[in-house]
Amino acid sequence: MFPFFAGYGLYILISLPALLLGFWAQHKVTSAFKRYSRVKSSTGLTGSEIARRMLIAHGLNQVQVEETQGFLSDHYDPTRKILRLSPNVYRSNSLAAAGVAAHEAGHALQDQNNYAPLKIRSAIVPAVQIGSWLGPIIFMIGLVMSSAFGEQLAWIGLILFGATALFALVTLPVEFDATRRAKEWLYNSGIIYQGETAAVNSVLNAAALTYVAAAIQAISTLLYYALLLLGNRSRD
Repeated sequence: MFPFFAGYGLYILISLPALLLGFWAQHKVTSAFKRYSRVKSSTGLTGSEIARRMLIAHGLNQVQVEETQGFLSDHYDPTRKILRLSPNVYRSNSLAAAGVAAHEAGHALQDQNNYAPLKIRSAIVPAVQIGSWLGPIIFMIGLVMSSAFGEQLAWIGLILFGATALFALVTLPVEFDATRRAKEWLYNSGIIYQGETAAVNSVLNAAALTYVAAAIQAISTLLYYALLLLGNRSRD
């Protein structure tokens, strides 16, 4: 049977649960952020102010804090030493904004400390950018070719896509550590009071779940491709 159609049942068994987990995780983080975006912090500091305070407290005066467009598009650029915050974080004095801003500043602290997982993740970004879209294409082309060359081509595509799974796995310690740094500083600095910790934890823990879901999706897709290829070989 044609491998694409033969793999539908396998896809549902392996990949669909991971996709559903991803949708649920994204819904959870969006809901948590929107909920606590309506709850103002006691200090009244905006996300940009919190990020700057955290950076300065750790001697990172040279790191710029800029506003970027998009919803939850917040990120730290280690190559340019720029922390970019979305409007809902940069300008807001909510507890959700406080958690996200401190989390992103946590990545700058990792960069300062030469945190190994962050360095590894940054180093494999070019391979991921290529492998994430080119890998599946090469894999599928090789899969439908009834030849030894086709099988070799499929393995190449599988290896290229494997960089995506590796990136997702390395991302987990990077994000978990940034969250740990954010929570510690927010609480120890007095930016967040005792009664506000649950809200910050809810936002950051929900965000962490999205990275777990992304890793499971990448691994399950890689496994699906591998089983398709092995099944195609056995039919031949």
